[in-house]
Amino acid sequence: MLSNVVLNMEFDSEELKKSLKSELKDILSYWQNNTIDNQYSGFYGRIDSKNHVIPKSSKGLILNTRILWTFSVAYNFLKKNEYLQIADRAYNYIINNFYDKDNGGYFWEVDFEGKPLNTRKQIYGQAFIIYSFSEYYKTQRKEESLNRAKELFLLIEKYSYDKKNKGNIEALDIKWQPLEDMRLSNKDANEPKSMNTSLHLLESYTTLYSVWKDRVLYKKIKCLIDIFLEKIIDPYEYHFNLFFDMDWTIKSSLISYGHDIEGSWLLTEAAEVLKDEKLLKKVNKNALKLVDHTINYGMDNESSLYYEYDKNSKHSDDDKHWWPQAEAMVGFINAWQIIKEEKYILYLFKFWDFIKKFFINREYGEWNAIINKNNVIIENEDRVNSWKGPYHNTRALIELLKRL
Repeated sequence: MLSNVVLNMEFDSEELKKSLKSELKDILSYWQNNTIDNQYSGFYGRIDSKNHVIPKSSKGLILNTRILWTFSVAYNFLKKNEYLQIADRAYNYIINNFYDKDNGGYFWEVDFEGKPLNTRKQIYGQAFIIYSFSEYYKTQRKEESLNRAKELFLLIEKYSYDKKNKGNIEALDIKWQPLEDMRLSNKDANEPKSMNTSLHLLESYTTLYSVWKDRVLYKKIKCLIDIFLEKIIDPYEYHFNLFFDMDWTIKSSLISYGHDIEGSWLLTEAAEVLKDEKLLKKVNKNALKLVDHTINYGMDNESSLYYEYDKNSKHSDDDKHWWPQAEAMVGFINAWQIIKEEKYILYLFKFWDFIKKFFINREYGEWNAIINKNNVIIENEDRVNSWKGPYHNTRALIELLKRL
C-alpha cells in the first residue's frame, strides 16, 4: 500500500495541490467576508459556530497578529491585492490600538472599541508581533514594520531574557516588570518558562532573521534551538515537556501532540535559516523522533491526532482540535523531506482526507474547532475568537503547497 502511494505520488500530489489551494482560498474568503468590523474598526473579537457575531467582544492581540500574518503570507504567496488590503487593515489596527506608546511593546487585549483592556506584556503575544510584522514587511518592504519588529526584539531580550539560566520568562506588566501570575491562559501552569512561548519566539525570530541578518539575533535563535534540544525535548520519550521553573526544572507531566509535531518542523526551519549543517543534522534527528513519538502515541486510526495526554494521571484528552491536524501535515512532509520514508506521505494523504471529511465546514465556512473521539462535532465552539484564528490551517496549506 505504501509503495502504491509513492508510485502514484506525482499524480496524487497534483490533485492534492489543487485541493489544498482551493481550501486556502476558501479560508481566506471566509475571513474577508465574515470578520471585518466596520462599526468599530479592525476585526470582530468573537463569532460563534453559526457565524453570529458576539456583540462588543474584546479583541485579542493573538487573533489580530495572526490575521496580519495570514494575509501577509497569503499576499506574498498568491500576490492578490485583496489580501494585502486585509493585511494593511490588520497592521494599522494593531499599531493604533495595541501599541503601548509610553513603554513600548503591545497590549494583550483591547475592548470592542479598541481601548486597552489587558495591558500585560505576554511574551507569547510580543512574539506574534515580530512574526507578523516581519512577514508584513515582505509584502511591500515597509521599513516601519521591520523597525518595529527590531525594536520589540530588543525589548524582549532586555526585559524577559534570563541571563543566568537562558531562555525567556512568560510575562511582564505594562512597564516590563515581573508579574505573580504569568499564565498564558487559565489552563496553563503558572510557571516562569514554557515550551509554548519558547517555540513561538523561535518561529518569530526565524522569520525576522529571514529579513534582518543580525548577529545577535542569530545567536538568540541558536540559543533557543539549544534549549529545545537540551531542556525541552524529553531525551527518553522524545516529546516536549511543557512548563519549567527558572532553572528549567520540569513542572508538567502533559504531552501536547500538536505542539510536538508543530515543533518538529519549526525546529528544522530555524536550523535551516542559520545554515549550520552540523546543527541541522542534530535538529532533524530530533525532529524525526518527535514525529514518530506522535505517530506511535497520539494518532487515531492513522488519520488524526488526539489533543494531549497526562503521564502522571494517565488521563488522555481524546478530543481532536483543528490546529494539530493542520500542523501534523507539515510535520509529515518535513519528515518525508528529511528521510524519504513512505509512511509519512501516506499519513499526509490520510490526514487531509480526514480534515476534508470532519473539519472543513461547508455550511458555515472555515474549520470546526473540535470534534470528539467519535468524530462528532462539539457544538458551540466559536468559529472565531482570541485563539481560533486563520493561522494554523492557512500556514499548513501554504507550507504544503510550497513543499509539494
